[in-house]
Amino acid sequence: MTTADGSHRADGWTAAVRQRLGLGRLLPLGGPADGAWISERAAVAVLRRAVRGSGAGPVLGELRIAVADPGSAPVPQVPPPPSALRPGPLRIEATMAATADQPLPAAAAALRSALLSAAARRLGLVVAEVDLQVTELLDTVPELAEPPPPEVRTAKPEGAAGEAAARVPGVATLTRVLGPAVHTDADHVRVELATEGGHRALDVARAVRSAVAQAVDGHPPVAVLVTAVTEESAPSGAAGVSQA
Repeated sequence: MTTADGSHRADGWTAAVRQRLGLGRLLPLGGPADGAWISERAAVAVLRRAVRGSGAGPVLGELRIAVADPGSAPVPQVPPPPSALRPGPLRIEATMAATADQPLPAAAAALRSALLSAAARRLGLVVAEVDLQVTELLDTVPELAEPPPPEVRTAKPEGAAGEAAARVPGVATLTRVLGPAVHTDADHVRVELATEGGHRALDVARAVRSAVAQAVDGHPPVAVLVTAVTEESAPSGAAGVSQA
């Protein structure tokens, strides 16, 4: 017989697993010395918003991001989050639908430029390759509905590390998808958070690493995981995150 408490615990565990799987790959932000990662889900959402706002022309379909050459990716200088990718240059793989009024090479070039610009300027991803595949030719560009932002478990800042991280400009909220917002290990501290869309994610992560290292006794190495990026038009912390 299943008790009510047991059912609630099972539901909570299932929700936590779905949240973790929903993050996708944990992608490196910057280089080996930056100690920062971002969820593929968060990065893809930012890239899609940027492409929609760029007027590039083609319709972006499936989008995946991975390390371009995993075998040559260096070991990070800070212990990474569980299952995170090593900090090597990335490859973006995407499908696209184009219209007949624009030559395919020009359409692909416009989309590739929009993706590269957003990856560098809005996130801080080091992208070496953009692989595009045309899957459909359209008569007109369809009206696409704006997808709802994914929900992310928020966390209140606790302790010196959490409070220091929450005060950094560009931090929308601390989050708790992999576990506590602040994970303290013997040799490092990991902070999980969402950033505001008006700030480049890598810059925020670097500032959080510095603030947390200064606030914690012994000044340990700090790793940062960005699990969500809020939309620029939304109030701070209001888009893409929710109280659990």
